[in-house]
Amino acid sequence: MLGGIEAGGTKWVCAVASSPDCILEEVRFPTTTPEETIGRALSFFREMEARHGRLAALGIGCFGPVDVGEGSPSWGFITTTPKPGWRDTGVAGVFQEELGVPVGFDTDVNAAALGECSYGAAQGLANVVYLTVGTGIGAGVVVDGRPVHGLVHPEAGHVLVRRHPDDTYGGRCPFHGDCLEGMASGPALAERWGMRGEEIPPEHEAWRMEAFYLAQGVMNLVLAVSPERVILGGGVMQQGHLFPLVRSELLRLLAGYVGHPAITEQVEDYLVPPGLGQRAGIVGALVLAARTAP
Repeated sequence: MLGGIEAGGTKWVCAVASSPDCILEEVRFPTTTPEETIGRALSFFREMEARHGRLAALGIGCFGPVDVGEGSPSWGFITTTPKPGWRDTGVAGVFQEELGVPVGFDTDVNAAALGECSYGAAQGLANVVYLTVGTGIGAGVVVDGRPVHGLVHPEAGHVLVRRHPDDTYGGRCPFHGDCLEGMASGPALAERWGMRGEEIPPEHEAWRMEAFYLAQGVMNLVLAVSPERVILGGGVMQQGHLFPLVRSELLRLLAGYVGHPAITEQVEDYLVPPGLGQRAGIVGALVLAARTAP
């Protein structure tokens, strides 16, 4: 028995499974206060253990920033998040102590990248980037089959980007203003244009400007990480008409410098939506659990 949590800033998804691709039961609920949200998750897993048996391990893919440094005194904590009430909140340790099981802990986007590598659009590939574009922007990076950690973890949603010459919007990142997240996240779209992404018509100029920023973020990752595939997920990318725009802008920005045919000739297979759709995060959390189980 494996347990998984996709701990998002908007909602949590909790599941138990016999394997990462065989979910038995799951529950979804909004992210409120740490006490209420973590308490609901603990209640779910206790109920599931009574019904299905003891968990071998739990995997958590969590919104952040988080501390993923094993041995760090704040391992398993959410750290400098702008989400009210969640800064410096311990997550992984609470479940480890309360449920008495080993816990695998990573960013939500690293977990989604693992899910896609194992069961989705990146099966068989060892070097992959998963970029999520929603309430925020984050990147999960897998190299040689393992999520990248370093001093902290990749924060490619906050790379700096060139401003579109017609864009007068100031940006909404509370830390950096007009970084990638500040210019291209879902809330930035809504604030700039006065409409949510799903309300903006496909032919609206908003989407070419959105592609202008997202392609810069993808280009930075292509040049820095050299992934075999880039997956774009999250709520904003539910607008399927955005993919051709981002692909075209990426090719324009690269200007032939990365001459690999996977990009120059097959960009529609290189820059793709998640094969698991909205389930990449919870499947990835269960992959973390499977890798953590004794």
